[in-house]
Amino acid sequence: TPTYTEVMLDLETMGNGPDAAIVAIGAVAFDVETAMISPRSFYVRVDLRSAVEAGGVMDAETVIWWLQQSAEARQEITREDLERRPLVNALLDFRHWLKAEAAGADSRVWGNGAAFDNVILRRAYQRLPMETPWSHWNDRCYRTIKGRYGSNIKIERRGTHHHALADAE
Repeated sequence: TPTYTEVMLDLETMGNGPDAAIVAIGAVAFDVETAMISPRSFYVRVDLRSAVEAGGVMDAETVIWWLQQSAEARQEITREDLERRPLVNALLDFRHWLKAEAAGADSRVWGNGAAFDNVILRRAYQRLPMETPWSHWNDRCYRTIKGRYGSNIKIERRGTHHHALADAE
């Protein structure tokens, strides 16, 4: 069985700064050598009120942007019948998943932008305050790889665009 040391992270947020209010966290663990993705992914919808109460920031431009996205993407973060976890519980759940499914603090966590997913999630841990479950030197930027090798990278999109788990996959 492969050892999953790499994690692709994707967040859905109501802002675009380092303290953006998080509404969903998606992640998959993967092995670079075998190109295998763990069958046990991570996905949680976050209660927006709890994210704002914990210091998360919403901005009008991002809210307007969300209003222009597909009905499926909007419903994923707004439907009342879908479970939402308080931010503190979502962060604890992610910490547990990272330790159980990947390499915990030694996991290399990839975000789509050097200043987006990883930074926002790290700041959420810091604001609560909680220890971030991966080491800062293991932050990785997928956008940099895409920019450098984009024509050689095949992306298989499954699921709804702007759904945190589908985007992480």
